[in-house]
Parts: sequence; C-alpha cells; structure tokens
Amino acid sequence: MSREDNVMNRHYFADGRKLSLVAIAGLIAGVILILSFRKPGDYSLLCSLAKFRAQPIHEGEFSDMETQLQAIVHYATSKIVPQQNYGEISITFDVLKKRAPCNFLVFGLGYDSLMWNSLNPHGKTTFIEEDPKWVEIVLKTAPDLHAYPVKYSTELKEADDLLSHYRSEPSCFPSKAYLRGNDQCRLALTGFPDEFYDTEWDLIMIDAPRGYFPEAPGRMAAIFSAAVMARNRKGSGVTHVFLHDIDRRVEKLFANEFLCKKYLVKGFGRLWHFEIPSAVNMTTHDGSGYC
Repeated sequence: MSREDNVMNRHYFADGRKLSLVAIAGLIAGVILILSFRKPGDYSLLCSLAKFRAQPIHEGEFSDMETQLQAIVHYATSKIVPQQNYGEISITFDVLKKRAPCNFLVFGLGYDSLMWNSLNPHGKTTFIEEDPKWVEIVLKTAPDLHAYPVKYSTELKEADDLLSHYRSEPSCFPSKAYLRGNDQCRLALTGFPDEFYDTEWDLIMIDAPRGYFPEAPGRMAAIFSAAVMARNRKGSGVTHVFLHDIDRRVEKLFANEFLCKKYLVKGFGRLWHFEIPSAVNMTTHDGSGYC
C-alpha cells in the first residue's frame, strides 16, 4: 500500500454511521478502561458526569475528562482500531497508572494517539511523526494532540552498516553519546524540536517510523536515541521504553544492542517493555557497548 493510500485509509474520525454491536462493546470497554485509570477516592467518571451541574469542576479536571470522553466516543464510533492489541496496550497502560502524570514521548501519530493522550491526564504526551501531511490531517480533527512532523536521515536498508558505524564512532559510544547537534553519530536523531531534547521523558513508545520496506526510515535511530536519553536521565527512577513490531529483524537486532535484554521486564505479542536505568545507576559500565 502506498503512503498516500495509507494516509487516506487511517482518517481519525468516522463519518456519521450507526453504532454497531462492536461499537457499543467498544464504548463499554472504553468506559471500563477510563474508570480503572482513575485513582481510588476519586469520583467515578459516571458519578462525576451525573453531578456535573451540582459540583464545580476545575478547568484542568474538566479538560482531562473531556479528553477521555472524546477518546471513548472516537473508538466507540470508529471501525478503525489501534495498531496494538489489548494485551500490548495493557503493558503500557499498567505503567501509566503508576507514573501518570508523566512525560510520555510517542514515536508515531496513529490510530491510538487519542487513547495515549487521554491515559496521561495532567501529563505531557508528545507525538513525533514522519509524515507532515498526516500531522496536518490529524490536528484538524484532534487539535488538542501535541504532535511534531520530523525528518529522519536513515533508511532501513542501512541497518547493518549503521551498526558497524556506531561501533567505530566514539560519539556514538555510551560514555560520550548525545543527540542534539551530534552529526558525527549517524544514529543520533538531530534537527528535532527543542522539546524533544529539553524534556526528560519518563515513558518512550517506539511504534514508528515506518520500517517495512528498504527505503523506509526504519527505527534504528529511534531505538538508539531512546537508549541515549534513558542513560542520560538526571531524575530518579528508570525510563520505560516500549518497542512495537519486535517480530521484525531490525527492531529485535537494535533492541538487543541498545535497549538490552537484561532490562527487558515484560513482553506480549509484538511489544517489549524495557526499564532502563540512568548511567549513574548502572552497576557495570562498558566504554563502547550499551549492554
């Protein structure tokens, strides 16, 4: 399928259509999902709605509720489903329940963007997308999403060469690696928005860019850069990195090289979840290797 066909086929909001049994089930599942995310002691979502006129709701709380309801309505009335299945989504959702509000970086703007945004109330959820036309289409219908169009300088067919390059380029080594302005290391993501570099990300989801044909950007640089950001973390705790499409050769190869099997804590289907400590909290150090 061409990129243009793909863009046309993944419109966010369905035109007016009758609710099918699947849509109704989606609505119920969405309500359950949001209810389970709310902390004990909070009013339930339904009770909050029932008492909306009787009790004042702060502006921020209403905005979060509105975002969650928008996501529920969207998925309940759309035939398009998120790229990940329930088991894969649940892995990230379990972490969000503990860490939100947090800084959540998502590579890719897709069918699941409204969901991720709604599951991080009061937090920062930022999407990085390679297709500027798709960003424009999505933001017209979902203006509350925070997304940037970006350019990648790699191609999937270069994956093996990029691994060889990193092993001989000191600016790629874990002890010296950085991202902004690192033009010597071909795996470092450069030229991205300042927010990408200035924010310390608590969760990083890698579900883009495209990596299924030779000329596609591939996820090599995204995986490497996530590892660099995690190792350079200054705050407490680990960085949670979620990598999708792990059944593909390049994703698995680069995950084993940079995200490290010893930091792999959970997996389901085609998704792996890593908890990567900062370099200062690592028990062992290797000058040229990440694992």
